[in-house]
Amino acid sequence: MTRNIAGNGRTGTGHALRAILTAGAMGLLASCSTTDMMNQNVVSIDASQGSEQNISSLSQVIAANPNDPGAYNVRGAAYGRAGDDRRAMDDFNRALQLDPNYYQAYANRALIERSLGRQMEALNDYNRALQINPDYDIAYIGRGNLYREAGQQNDALSDYTRAINLNTTDPRAYHNRGLIYQQRGQQEQAIADFSSAISLAPKAPYPYNGRGVSYLALNDDQNAKADFTKALALDQQNAESWANMGLIFEREGDFQKAASYYQKAKALNPSYQPAIQGLQRVAGGAA
Repeated sequence: MTRNIAGNGRTGTGHALRAILTAGAMGLLASCSTTDMMNQNVVSIDASQGSEQNISSLSQVIAANPNDPGAYNVRGAAYGRAGDDRRAMDDFNRALQLDPNYYQAYANRALIERSLGRQMEALNDYNRALQINPDYDIAYIGRGNLYREAGQQNDALSDYTRAINLNTTDPRAYHNRGLIYQQRGQQEQAIADFSSAISLAPKAPYPYNGRGVSYLALNDDQNAKADFTKALALDQQNAESWANMGLIFEREGDFQKAASYYQKAKALNPSYQPAIQGLQRVAGGAA
C-alpha cells in the first residue's frame, strides 16, 4: 500500500532487472490500498475495538446518550474495524446529523466511501473536513491517498507534505510520500521518508520493503537485503517482499535461492508478474 536499477553484469539481464524493479514498485503501491488496511485506518484504535463485545458496549453508551455525536463516531469506527461498512456509514451519518461540524466524522465517513468505490463522495467529505479544520492531518493523508490512486501525484505529494508540516505522527504520510518520491526516481528523499515511517511504526513491514527497493535502485544491495529480511520477519505473506529478496539473490548470482524466493512469491500471488518473470530469468541457472 510504492524504481531504475543497473544490471548485475549478467548478459541481457540489465533491462529485465529494471523492469522487475519497476513492477515490484507498482505492486507495493497497490498493496497499500486494500480494504483491510483501510479498515485498520478508520481511527487510531486497536483492533479489539471492532469486536462484538466492544460494539455492544458502545451501543449501550448510545442508548444512554442518543444525542451524543461522539458516541456514534466511535461506534462507526468500530464497525469499520469489523468490516461492517453499512452500519459504519449509518453511524457516521448520524454523528454528522447531530453535529454538522464534526470534521473527524467526515474523514471517517470518507474512508468508508473510498472502500465502497465512491471516490467523489470521499473527496467531498475530506474537503469538508478540511474546510472545518484546515489543520487536520488525517484528512490531508486520506485525500492524498485518493489523489495518488487517481494518478494525481502532484496533488497527493502536496497533501502528504502538508500533513508532515503539521507534525503528523501518522506513518502513512511519510510512507506514501516516499512511494511518490521513489516512483519519480528521487531515491534519497524516498529513503528519508521511509525511515521516518519506520521510526513511527517499527513493526509495519511496508516501509522496510519500500526503503529496500530504494536502496536497491541505488545499488546498495546490503541495506536492501537487510530491509527485505526485516519486512519478511514482520510479514511472511507479502509476495512483494519475497520477490524483492529473490531479486537480491539473483543479483548475487545465487539463482537457485533466487528461484526459491520467486516460487514463494508466486505461491502467495500466482499472478504476480515480478515473481513469474524472475522465475523465467533464473530457470537455467537454478537447474
